Amino acid sequence: MKWSENLFCQEADTGIFPIQSWVDFEQQFQSQFFLVNAEADAINTLEGSSYYQGNRTVDDYLDSFLILASDAGYTDPQTLVVKFRCGLKLNVQSQIATMPFGRPADTNPEAWYAAARRIDQVRLANEAFQSMLRSMTATPARSAPTRPTPFLVLHSPPVALPFVPPRPPLPPPAPSGGIPIDVDTVRKMRPLPPRGCSRCRETNHLVKDCPHHLDIRRLTAEQREELIEDLMALKNAVEEEEVCLAPEEDFA
Repeated sequence: MKWSENLFCQEADTGIFPIQSWVDFEQQFQSQFFLVNAEADAINTLEGSSYYQGNRTVDDYLDSFLILASDAGYTDPQTLVVKFRCGLKLNVQSQIATMPFGRPADTNPEAWYAAARRIDQVRLANEAFQSMLRSMTATPARSAPTRPTPFLVLHSPPVALPFVPPRPPLPPPAPSGGIPIDVDTVRKMRPLPPRGCSRCRETNHLVKDCPHHLDIRRLTAEQREELIEDLMALKNAVEEEEVCLAPEEDFA
């Protein structure tokens, strides 16, 4: 520093250090580093545009503004609001001035300070969110490819259809007039089905012990119709056999 160098030069030339007391030090320090008229300089700054917010945050702008206002001796609330509002960014002061509810009065500088800081904090938070959103959309996370799940194919064994005998011819209709039925003649015309399994027509076992399992869900529509017709024919044959074997009533 030039001031300290000058002091040491004077001491080297005269052999006496120029500052002999603390009062001398304060006086020389203020004369070297303090402005001649700090109030006038602060007033000149506030009358210009160099104190405006610019690219600074509201907190930084507010700190420097309060120092200038204190040095300039501004105490009038309306003057402080006018100077502070002039230095704010246009979008910030416009949001405060057009607030539909809770707009600070033009004579309340503290309310203007708080509103400006609140709007600036919301702006900074929104910019941080938008930056994070852009980084997420620019580099989407890649998910690992998933392997397809293999399918287990079950092959069902072929279904053995039961043997159904051909449909026997129907007996001729009985003439009207109450003629008794000849049981022996009917039996000869239409033989009864053999006793045994009604599913596979084998006589060595019953239907409950039949080794041939029928799964009607695996039959085609044509096979289902044929099976129904055969079962109905077998039912009719059994009913006719029961009618033929019934004892004759004596009406005498």
